[in-house]
Amino acid sequence: MILTQLKPSEVAKIVAIEGGYGLRQRLALRGIVEGAFIRLISSHGPITIEVDRNILCIGRGIGRKIRVVRV
Repeated sequence: MILTQLKPSEVAKIVAIEGGYGLRQRLALRGIVEGAFIRLISSHGPITIEVDRNILCIGRGIGRKIRVVRV
């Protein structure tokens, strides 16, 4: 499933990031890498997630490129 399909406060593990080198690098600098656990906080407007106790906002287009599995 993709990140945008999660419901608020659900925890998931990132299994794949579909994108080029630049996108993967930008996300990796923020802790969004394959194998990381994330929690969706809000999906209204920009997607707000928690990764390693840090809260980040990403655009919906980027959120659709992140494949996750619910935990």
